[in-house]
Amino acid sequence: MSRSARDYDESDVRVRPGRRGSRPRTKERPKHEDAVTARVISVDRGRWRTVVAPGTEDERAVTAMRARELGRSPIVPGDLVGLVGDTSGRDGSLARIVRIQERSSFLRRSADDDDSTERPLVANVDLMVMVTAVAEPEPRGGMIDRCLVAAYVAGIEALLVLTKADLRSPEEFLTSYAPLGLDHVVTRRGGGAATEHPGILGLDQLRERLSGRVSVLIGHSGVGKSTLLNALVPGTHRATGVVNDTTGRGRHTSSSALAMRLPEDEGWVIDTPGVRSFGLGHVDPEELLDAFADLAALAEQCPRGCTHLEDAPDCALDDLVADGQAGTAGPARLVSYRRLATALRKNDPWAL
Repeated sequence: MSRSARDYDESDVRVRPGRRGSRPRTKERPKHEDAVTARVISVDRGRWRTVVAPGTEDERAVTAMRARELGRSPIVPGDLVGLVGDTSGRDGSLARIVRIQERSSFLRRSADDDDSTERPLVANVDLMVMVTAVAEPEPRGGMIDRCLVAAYVAGIEALLVLTKADLRSPEEFLTSYAPLGLDHVVTRRGGGAATEHPGILGLDQLRERLSGRVSVLIGHSGVGKSTLLNALVPGTHRATGVVNDTTGRGRHTSSSALAMRLPEDEGWVIDTPGVRSFGLGHVDPEELLDAFADLAALAEQCPRGCTHLEDAPDCALDDLVADGQAGTAGPARLVSYRRLATALRKNDPWAL
C-alpha cells in the first residue's frame, strides 16, 4: 500500500552534505598576505599586463584579471597592484589582481567640460610631459592650458616639449608661456650619425628630465610623440603617423596607454593615445585655487563670490601681488592662475 503525503515527516528529508550555500557566509575577505607586487603597464579588453620585479633577475611579464572583490575600481597603467595565483608569467598563465596600492597621484580627464564623468588615465606619475609641435600640426595653446590644470590638480609637475623646431622657430610660442615659468625642452629633426641620436636634436635634455621619474606623455596625434618614445626606448616600435593635409590633424597611431621602463634607468615613461580634447568637467574651480596655496591665502581678502579673473570687480589679488604681499608668489603666479582658471571655465574643449 502506498504512503500518502501526510505520512511523511522531517526524518524522511535527506540533506546532501557539501551543498553550495551550506556554510554560513562571512564578510571577512582574505588578506592575501602572499600577494606579489607588480606594476601595471597596459590594459586590453579586461586583461592587465603587469611587470613583476622590474630591473632584477626575476623580472617577468604577468597577465592578470581583476578579482571580484575589487568591483569596478579603475586599474590603469602606472598602478602598483598585488597579484595572487599563477604569477610565473608563463604563456597561457593568468594571475588575479586582488589589491591596488595607495596612489601617489591619479591623472584624470573628462570627455567634455560639461561632463563630470571621470576618465582615469594613469597613476603614480610625478611628471606630465606635454608634447606639441611648433608646426605640422599647428600648436594649440588651449590643450596645454587644460593639461596644466589637470596636472596642478593631481599634484604632478609639468614639462613642455616642443617638436619639429626645424620647421619654425619656437620662440614666439614660448613667449606666451614665459610668465608661467614652465620648464621646456625643444627638439628638432636633422641630426646626423654623430649626434646624440640620429634624426633628433634635444633628446639628451629630455632624457635628463625623465631620468629616475615616472612620466606620462600627452599630446595631439601627429606631434611626434611616438617618434620621441622610439628614440628614448629603443625596440619599442610605437607606430608613427603623418598629418592630414586637409584637416591639419594627425592620425591616431597609439591605440592604448603603455608604460615602458627607460633603458639603464629606474625611470618609467607612459605613452598615451593621441587626444583631440582634454575635458575638465571633473575639476572644481576651488581645487584649482587650492593648487596655488600662496594665492589662495590672499584670495580670502576678496569679496564673496569673486572669480579672481582679470575682469573680476574689486578682486584684491592684483593689489596684493603688486605690493609684494604674496611672499614667493609674484605677478607670474597670478597670470598662471588666471590663464588656467579661464581655460577651466570654457565650455567647448573642441574649439581650442
